Amino acid sequence: MAIDSNYIKQMSTQLATYEVQSSLDRLNRNESNYKTQRDALSKLRTSLTTFKSAVSGLKTGKATMLVNSATTSQEGYVSATVGAKAQAGSYQFYVEQLASKQQVAVQGLVDGSLSGTLTLKGQDFDLSGYATLEDAAKAINATADLGVQATLVRSNGQVNLVLTSAESGAANAFAISLSPDSSGTTTDLSGAADARIRMGGSYDVGGIELTSSSNTFDNVIEGVSLSVNKVHKDGDPALTLTIDQDKSATKGKAQSFVDAFNALMTSFDSLTASGSDSSARGALAGDSSVRAIEGRLNTLLRTDFGGNSLINFGISADRNGKLTIDTARFEAAVAKDPAGFEALFTGKDNLLDSIDKTVASYTSTTNGMLKNRMDTLDMNLRRTNEQFDKLQQQYDSHYSRYLKQFTSMMQTMQSMEQTFGMF
Repeated sequence: MAIDSNYIKQMSTQLATYEVQSSLDRLNRNESNYKTQRDALSKLRTSLTTFKSAVSGLKTGKATMLVNSATTSQEGYVSATVGAKAQAGSYQFYVEQLASKQQVAVQGLVDGSLSGTLTLKGQDFDLSGYATLEDAAKAINATADLGVQATLVRSNGQVNLVLTSAESGAANAFAISLSPDSSGTTTDLSGAADARIRMGGSYDVGGIELTSSSNTFDNVIEGVSLSVNKVHKDGDPALTLTIDQDKSATKGKAQSFVDAFNALMTSFDSLTASGSDSSARGALAGDSSVRAIEGRLNTLLRTDFGGNSLINFGISADRNGKLTIDTARFEAAVAKDPAGFEALFTGKDNLLDSIDKTVASYTSTTNGMLKNRMDTLDMNLRRTNEQFDKLQQQYDSHYSRYLKQFTSMMQTMQSMEQTFGMF
């Protein structure tokens, strides 16, 4: 009788596997559960982060919930930026002057033979100390707080040193002179001037004269800033600026909030579904901490902020927890109390701010609740991997023992068969 090594290995494998099978099944179940929960929590954190970004975007910079718009009776003269505080109204303007920078050309200076002293805003530059006009320009530009920029302009073989005030406006004009021993001359190219507009009255007469060192008039009307681009001429009709609420854009902002919240609720519904014969059970079904997150957000939506809540503006939740907007109620309520609508969403510690802080407490990558839970699951997975390694060692030990026992048994049977063959 020959020893069948394949049979020995097969039997050893079967018996060793039987020894560890129950533990292996348990570890596989644990690993699968941990991974499923972690993936689900990761999806939830992504959904919450997406919602948080959408909410934050509604109040970033000048983007507020209440959108006002500006229209002008003439194109090209001004552009307007309108904030939430702007009140509806109509205003007449004349644009009489644009802001400008002072600019002076220094001519007649030749590289290699620079001479004299250039005085700028009380600071002297000894031209004889520079080999070229480029060196002189570099020295001027390197002088801190001078407020004058130097460039070279070449024309017909001549090099001109052009000096320009760093900022526009009359207050940024600079004094310039050349000493008598210099071969250069100065030519004024443009003067420093403020932008000037007139509200009311007629061109250059009456009304309110407004000036700005730049072509931008910040908050010239409460909540309205103007940038001027073109001047009127005497006899031109006044420009009419009309401020009004942009109903469509305002509702669009509210709809963006509703859509972002509903997308988050869809994610919650999927992850926490109880399951049925026709639908799968969610990975986080019955998870009380996840339900608490959903409950906290729903509570915020029902909270009064400054005496207003979403329901006051026609925004309410349906039986499935999704938000809807009653357009007629929304438009009527915003028209009646635009400031209240804006404050409900964007006031300090009000709706958007509260949502942002609440969601951050769950999604923070430093100490957020979801991160802590995911870290715990990661630790459990590492421990499970260690247990898999130990179980493999147990399997190897069982396999070696059975392999040795079966080999010994087969050798004994072979020896007995040989002995019987002698008789």
